[in-house]
Amino acid sequence: MGCEGIDLPPIEAVFYQSKFYNMDLVCFSHLHWNFVYQRPQHLLSRFATQYRVFYVQEFEFNDLEDGYTIMESKENVLIVIPHLNNGGHSDHLSRQRTVINDLFKAKKILNYLLWYYTPLSLLYTDHLQPVSTVYDCMDELSAFKFANPQLGEAERLLFKKADLVFTGGNNLYDAKKHLHHNIHPFPSSIDKEHFSIARGKLEEMEDQANIPHPRLGFFGVIDERLDIELIEAAANLRPDWQFVIIGPVVKIDAATLPRNTNIHYLGSKTYQELPVYISGWDIALIPFALNESTRFISPTKTPEYLAAGKPVISSAIRDVVYPYGKQGLVHIIEDAAGLVEKAEFELSRVTTPVSTQWLAKVDEFLASNSWDITWFKMHELIKKEIYYKQHSGTKTAQYV
Repeated sequence: MGCEGIDLPPIEAVFYQSKFYNMDLVCFSHLHWNFVYQRPQHLLSRFATQYRVFYVQEFEFNDLEDGYTIMESKENVLIVIPHLNNGGHSDHLSRQRTVINDLFKAKKILNYLLWYYTPLSLLYTDHLQPVSTVYDCMDELSAFKFANPQLGEAERLLFKKADLVFTGGNNLYDAKKHLHHNIHPFPSSIDKEHFSIARGKLEEMEDQANIPHPRLGFFGVIDERLDIELIEAAANLRPDWQFVIIGPVVKIDAATLPRNTNIHYLGSKTYQELPVYISGWDIALIPFALNESTRFISPTKTPEYLAAGKPVISSAIRDVVYPYGKQGLVHIIEDAAGLVEKAEFELSRVTTPVSTQWLAKVDEFLASNSWDITWFKMHELIKKEIYYKQHSGTKTAQYV
């Protein structure tokens, strides 16, 4: 069925004149807002300029009565921390529904958009009646270490309920596109202004200042996705190089991390501090293992490193190979010897005309890549979906 013969008013006019313009956005996520600043924070902070945004984290268990607390972020996002009492009855889903219902009643959440990062939240929110439902499938969570066995079935139900599905990368899109009629890939994007300050000479952070050069750095969550053996092998091959690792250790035993004297674990840093640390590196690394947990990832750090003006060396993660590797923006390696070879090449050409040409190519590639653009395109798709549902009672797929 096409749209021929259907006389509909402009989408913008209808959307902004409708009762849905004043709707709320309620996001259910498996990630703590204050854990690592990444995709959810970038997108929902922008939605908070248009809507009242509630960011509902996973339920915690404590000694308090079933309920929730709310904090407001500096971006005006309302962070909801729901909790259940440890001693309550075992029907957790019904208790979770009650807490969510109390939240919606207390905050007068009446016209709202639901946004999911974790399908598991659907198990206690399937009774809600949103204007529209979005599933931002950022990762293949079922492939992560200690994944909940209910994830697969929960995602199947969420695909059925969702009006729109976004994926965090092109590879993930290819794997999921047959599962939904209205699915769109939105790979990792970039806050160029934030990271480009790393191209200037910045005052060193105290815990990095005394680390010798050359420095090869990584920032991100340190978990089963990181190829610890690769880092250790490269550190053994070049003991005169320094490997700087920034980020929290999650789901793995910190005692298993290599303790070479030239590997430096600096812990978690704020999003604001990251460009300062990167500015002191010579090369940026994406040393991910090639396993089930990394099969569909699209590392946000790829464009962030590039915006910072640093040469990047990465293992063969598909969403890094395509497009970054194929366009000559990132070195793709298979092992520690390859990492050392590419690093030696980059260290030898830091101030050559070739590196200047490479940076110009990077800037040209990143010119059309930003979180503002990604957010705008997502928002347009959401408005379009609401528009057609409001005026035809059907989904946009019938009008394509």
